[in-house]
Order: sequence, then C-alpha cells, then structure tokens
Amino acid sequence: MPTIHFEGRDVECEAGAVLRDALLAAGETPHNGLADTLNCHGMATCGTCAVAVDGDVSERNAAERRRLSFPPHDADSGLRLACQTEVYGDVDVTKHGGFWGQHVDEK
Repeated sequence: MPTIHFEGRDVECEAGAVLRDALLAAGETPHNGLADTLNCHGMATCGTCAVAVDGDVSERNAAERRRLSFPPHDADSGLRLACQTEVYGDVDVTKHGGFWGQHVDEK
C-alpha cells in the first residue's frame, strides 16, 4: 500500500488512488487558504491543487497539461495537479505558497 508523505504526516492509500482524494479522505488538503473552498472539485480546471510530487505516480494527462500550461502556472515548473495524479508507490508531496500553490521558491 503506497504511502503519501505530506506536511509531516504519512497517509496510506490504495495503489492508483487519486492524490487529491487520498489527502482529503485523510483530513488533509492540497489547497491553500480560500482555495480549500474555491476550487473545481477535481475537474482540472482551476489549478489550485498544484503540488510538487516526488515518487511513483501517473504521467500528466491532457487536462493536467492544459491547465498547467497557462498562468499563474508554468508548464516547466514540475508541479502536478493533485486531482489528476494517481499514486502508484510511496510519494513525497510538497504544497508551495500562493493561492494556486504556484510559488515554488517559497513554502
């Protein structure tokens, strides 16, 4: 069973689980501030669940590539949308600052 390491906590999930869903089920959130309420609920349209992910996860799908290709995101940032990322093995997840989590140089 994969383990998600997120903000000092370990969350277990089934292989293939959507990262956003696994975090929310564990009482965690991939959103900052008001984005916890003001988001697209997993439709890959808002981009507020952008996180840095290191580990065994799915490739970016078309919806994720599309949303991460326009501001405030940058397609080259390396960020992933938690709502589109499937977890296959242990992962380290980091949420950066900013409404969309786009400030990769700050925490």
